[in-house]
Amino acid sequence: MKASLRDPGSLKEAFTDFREQPVAEVRNPCFTPSVPYRRTEKTQARLDSQRGEILAAAVALLAETGYAGCSMAAVAARAGVGTGSVYRQFPSKADLIVEVFREVVSREIASVEAAAAQGDVRERVVAVIETFAGRALKAPRLAYALLAEPVDAVVEAERLVFRRAFREVIAKAIADGVTRGLLPPQDAEATAAALVGAGAETLVGPLAGNGGPDTIPNLVTFTLRALGSSDPGRSS
Repeated sequence: MKASLRDPGSLKEAFTDFREQPVAEVRNPCFTPSVPYRRTEKTQARLDSQRGEILAAAVALLAETGYAGCSMAAVAARAGVGTGSVYRQFPSKADLIVEVFREVVSREIASVEAAAAQGDVRERVVAVIETFAGRALKAPRLAYALLAEPVDAVVEAERLVFRRAFREVIAKAIADGVTRGLLPPQDAEATAAALVGAGAETLVGPLAGNGGPDTIPNLVTFTLRALGSSDPGRSS
């Protein structure tokens, strides 16, 4: 339809006709629809290996300098990669340290679980305390970072997960002792939580260099008394 510029009705009618015309689909023969990128096994293996190297470097730095000195740039330098590579694996320092916590804590929990697997009830609980405290005192800077150093909120949440896991190992042994009549009736979870809290608090000073050789024996005596025995011996 040919519209007259002097006839508004004709213009309106022409515009309506134009809108109602079907639009032909235009395809560009040179255009290929996008396909989701998939990493090859070789690429993924390289990234996984790099991630492991970054985590190992972060653990080593945490053990040397604590949380404050474990910057992304320092971790990158220790791992021998660019800072950008660290950020591609971990969006922030907090994300990186959370993974470090999980890595280290999983080893610590495995150690105390193994310690709790043998002996009578009191020996099992004492073995957990001795193992945890002994390993902490052998790597004081790392243990201090895990237990007490000021950290970001997300890392603090991971610290609480660590304490709960440690508490559960102890509570399981205590509950077993109560069920079998080897320990006085008590709330296993409450006793375990008290032991974990006391242990962490007792270790803060020694981990900062203000302890003596009686740290672990004192913890053992406290543990036995908390379980319901005033005898520092380990007989059930």
